[in-house]
Amino acid sequence: MGKIKISIDYSICGDGNKIDPRSCAICMKVCEPALFLLHQSLEHYEKDNQYDPQIWRITPLYPSLCTLCMKCVEQCPENAITIKN
Repeated sequence: MGKIKISIDYSICGDGNKIDPRSCAICMKVCEPALFLLHQSLEHYEKDNQYDPQIWRITPLYPSLCTLCMKCVEQCPENAITIKN
């Protein structure tokens, strides 16, 4: 198996955009190897709101654990996840 790349479109899910991953997190629930991490977004902090608790994202922290079951892709209600092998 080659190197697996898991991408999440943060313009849809997280970073204060369309979907708040704290209220969805379906990908985290269906992923048996538990490779996703829910955390505050560090990339979109601004000086005046760097501790804004509303800016969250889900990150594929351990893509090497992915079994390519595609459950996260199939279950994502906004089609924000892609997996490439």
